[in-house]
Amino acid sequence: MKDVFLVIGANGQLGSILTLSLREQYGTKQVIASDITKHKTFLGTFETIDATDRFQIQQVVRKYKVTQIFHLAAILSAKGETHPLKTWEINMTTFLNVLEVARTNGVKKVFYPSSIAVFGSEAAQIKTPNNACLNPNTVYGISKVSGEIWAQYYHEKYKLDVRSIRYPGVIGHQSLPGGGTTDYAVSIFHKAVLGEPFACYLGANTSLPMIYIEDAIRATLELMEAPQEAIKIRTAYNIAGLSFSPKEVALAIQERIPSFKITYAPDFRDKIAQNWPQSIDDTAAKQDWGWLPRYNLSQITDTMLQALTAYYTKPLKTNKDRSILCI
Repeated sequence: MKDVFLVIGANGQLGSILTLSLREQYGTKQVIASDITKHKTFLGTFETIDATDRFQIQQVVRKYKVTQIFHLAAILSAKGETHPLKTWEINMTTFLNVLEVARTNGVKKVFYPSSIAVFGSEAAQIKTPNNACLNPNTVYGISKVSGEIWAQYYHEKYKLDVRSIRYPGVIGHQSLPGGGTTDYAVSIFHKAVLGEPFACYLGANTSLPMIYIEDAIRATLELMEAPQEAIKIRTAYNIAGLSFSPKEVALAIQERIPSFKITYAPDFRDKIAQNWPQSIDDTAAKQDWGWLPRYNLSQITDTMLQALTAYYTKPLKTNKDRSILCI
């Protein structure tokens, strides 16, 4: 019997690309995308789901006999600080709904995306280990720590196969930034291609772990495809791609676009970033399921500039069509 995959939060940066990757690997009919609305550019099976409503998730799981759920719906770090109680409610309610639906409806595997936001001032900032102290300073990070513990609980108590990754900042050209502290590393490329200056909300030398979208998606699939006995950590695995500061990515862009200008006006997001790791130790992921990154800063810069140049020079019917990148 073939697996059937449900992606919750399929409109987002990770969800949109993960949906395509799952369809390419397992077949279009095996993948059901869902979100609270459907983008007009989406092709394939789509179900409208408000993940705060457990019944809506259950209906789709039963309708398609879903065997794996990828739960990607969440309010991110910077956006979450403007509405902390709402962020907690949405992030936790949706995940607990997914866990309960999975437990009671025979779902074999659940994927939960965690984040480097789980780390705080008590964790080593250089080569942060997987078992570092977790004392996050954002409601997003608090919700992710709680989700990790719930994932472990459901595995230990109910034998539900829940797997998780702590993503660094994810860089990709296929979708627009979604309210994360690391989103400057996407916005900066858009500004460069448009020939506009970029005002960075982080300090010039604030270095953070990052990962290119293709590495992030590949890590997700490799984790979910690994044999169950290989998964030794049931909270979340650290994964690392590379680390850089705004100044370093700006210099990489200026090597290709000498006229590009950047200014720095650190705000509350820089304070968030100061409590996060500068680099990540992902030894456990490498040892347990063979994780290895492929993209460096030079490759990311070339790929982002080329893809966004093609996007912005592509004729579209209306300006409104540019509100989402076509995938």
